[in-house]
Amino acid sequence: MTGLADRPNIVLIMTDQLRADWLGCAGHPVVRTPHIDALAAQGTRFTRFNVATPVCQPNRASILTGRYPSVHGLRHNGLHLPHAQVTFADVMRRAGYDTAMIGKSHLQPMTNRPQRKGPRPETGPEPEAQRDGASYSVEQPENMRATGDIRVPRPYYGFDSVDFACEHGDAPHGHYLKWLQRQRPDDWQALRDRANQVPHDYTCPQAFRTPLPEDLYPSAYIGTRTVEYLARQTPDRPFLAYVSFPDPHHPFNPPGKYWDLYDPADFPLDLPFEANQTPNPVISALRDRFNAGTQVTDRQEAFMAPGRQLQEAMALSAGMMTMIDDQVGRIVAALKENGQWDNTVVIFNSDHGDFMGAFSMLLKGPYVHHSTYRVPFIWRDPALAGGDTDDALCSSIDIAPTLLARAGVAGYHGVQGRDIRAAGRREQLLIEFEDNAFPKPHFPDAPANSRTVLTDRHRLTVYHGRDWGELFDLHTDPDETRNLWNDPAAAGLRSEMLARLAQSLIGAVNTSPFPRVLA
Repeated sequence: MTGLADRPNIVLIMTDQLRADWLGCAGHPVVRTPHIDALAAQGTRFTRFNVATPVCQPNRASILTGRYPSVHGLRHNGLHLPHAQVTFADVMRRAGYDTAMIGKSHLQPMTNRPQRKGPRPETGPEPEAQRDGASYSVEQPENMRATGDIRVPRPYYGFDSVDFACEHGDAPHGHYLKWLQRQRPDDWQALRDRANQVPHDYTCPQAFRTPLPEDLYPSAYIGTRTVEYLARQTPDRPFLAYVSFPDPHHPFNPPGKYWDLYDPADFPLDLPFEANQTPNPVISALRDRFNAGTQVTDRQEAFMAPGRQLQEAMALSAGMMTMIDDQVGRIVAALKENGQWDNTVVIFNSDHGDFMGAFSMLLKGPYVHHSTYRVPFIWRDPALAGGDTDDALCSSIDIAPTLLARAGVAGYHGVQGRDIRAAGRREQLLIEFEDNAFPKPHFPDAPANSRTVLTDRHRLTVYHGRDWGELFDLHTDPDETRNLWNDPAAAGLRSEMLARLAQSLIGAVNTSPFPRVLA
């Protein structure tokens, strides 16, 4: 095992709602991301990297634990990652790493929005199947906006230091909000008030032109805090920095020059609703809402929009992304200035994707599509040659074991992912989805839960309680436009994929704790 000072530093950079193809290095014809592209040129870009689930909270927990949501317990938004769950930050901290989380955590609920899962079931003296009396109010608004210090138990899921920017757009709370209040004590509220937005002619729902200056916007704050953290590090102790940007995400409100950095007309509408030859009931229900003018556009759930609104959302999301790219450039420059660049592994990843125009939709869920489940993953390692791509099936659950292996730190029992640098290619990969709300289009009486299995060539998805599903040939139909579920010619393939799904589900059960050896 290597000595402490010889272990590599780790900088894990996360974005929030970014499709795999929304980077210059991934071939996007419009979006400019030169600093992230440079990481890809010096590292490996994984072209088939998938989420454990296409939802914020549970996927972030899967990244940190290396386990599926159904196993670590944070199954959908609005829950919390139990303190009993071990994270790779826990292990690296105990191995001597300095550990820091900067930006969006979202391992606990960060809003006061109630669940929409129907009435609570009647229970007896024991209300739940498992007990956990711990408090999970750290990221709640009442703590994040309270007068005085924010109460955060340390280590927080393995992080010695935390610097929160919770929520999205220009309105995160936490340490960011307290910093903003110090910078602009007289007008910080006005800068976040939508009644004071800068005039614009966009009509896209949730498009809001913030008056907040660029240097006060959360992405700039996270970049600055990361640069300051890196400047304090010394070569005698390795560090882990988890740098998490709340953008790109709705509301669509990049600040200053980033608002009109892109022209909406430049973004192609290459996968409209009409391209879907076999729309499932979910997409059909969303289309009915759109045609009736009754679509819901003010929640965090998918909706359809006309072409110009889709292009506006694309342009504004691209502005958010280029602002993040500028912060990545600052972080790389800080590593070089501090003499740490040649001993630092830099990873770029995203929490999940966004339809961003796929079949005329925006946002995410409950419909499964590669635009929401496939995300960027770039591994820049000073010990490895760069400029490569890798098309192996990989998952968010692979990040924890890969980082631990690269750091020379032994992992823990119960990890469900694998070291992507060493393991053989997967033949199949599981994706979970558990909804946290109903009613939704075509799911009026129960959450839209589903399970998906991917292979090198096919995707199969089964929706709980529904007699229909999805089966796509990703080689002949990469945009997932022709569902083969009911195609008689694909009956054998469907049976094979259902068997693969069953095997994946059996393999995803919790194996921790390992049986104790009795004396």
